[in-house]
Amino acid sequence: MKMTDRPIANPSVVLREEFDDWAVLFNPDTADAVGTNPVGVALWKKMDGTQTVDHLVSEITGSFADIPDTAPAEITAFVNRLAQTGFVGLEWK
Repeated sequence: MKMTDRPIANPSVVLREEFDDWAVLFNPDTADAVGTNPVGVALWKKMDGTQTVDHLVSEITGSFADIPDTAPAEITAFVNRLAQTGFVGLEWK
């Protein structure tokens, strides 16, 4: 996935938020599930196909305190993993 791609959450995927701000993403089409932390939850909610990966990284790193220098690479890797497993697609413009 390129930094200019615009990821969009698969509308079939269910986000189940837990009491500790973590969540589970469940894809009923494949029966796959992914656990995610609060940063992943915030990212998931922003993936609507209107924002580039680069913009999402900027928004997320600006929204949380104590973000490590590795955050941009980790966020991009997370989006890539979601795309490879069918949780996320790309909005074509």
